Amino acid sequence: MAAGRSIDLKALVRTIPGFPKPGIDFRDISTLLADGAGFATAIEALVAIARPLRPDRIVAIDARGFLFGAPVAVALGAGVIPARKRGKLPGATLGVDYDLEYGTDRLELHVGAVLPGCRTLIVDDLIATGATALACVKLLRQAGAEVVGAAFAIDLPDLGGAHRLRHEGVVVESLMAFDGH
Repeated sequence: MAAGRSIDLKALVRTIPGFPKPGIDFRDISTLLADGAGFATAIEALVAIARPLRPDRIVAIDARGFLFGAPVAVALGAGVIPARKRGKLPGATLGVDYDLEYGTDRLELHVGAVLPGCRTLIVDDLIATGATALACVKLLRQAGAEVVGAAFAIDLPDLGGAHRLRHEGVVVESLMAFDGH
């Protein structure tokens, strides 16, 4: 990024009206990811959020969270752990089932991926209802990890997910917020 140049991250997120169904405004991060300077700015901002929390591990949520979590982990010298959807991890796993608007899903970690007392920071691209992030918190706590916070590129505050995480005692930060669903 050129010295003194400010990047408006919100302007780099494309809105697709009516996807996946009428009345929904889909916030598409692919346009942010495709902008090298914008993506670098987003990662730098997430690192700035994460650094004072001193995480040992970044827990990146399947799948777009991987794109943000891995570079944050590298910048911090922390490990990165994928929190995957059902059946994506080989070997023994810990899992938590959770409800979605259209059914249920399951989030899993490898057994031993986090040890008791491990300081973890959850990273994902977007927080909406918070169902997946709350499942991740439950899973990490089940493994004995300390959840020091959660960081997102985008928050959809009208859907209440960040509020639900805070209600569970999780520090929540996001880079930008969009009104609506």
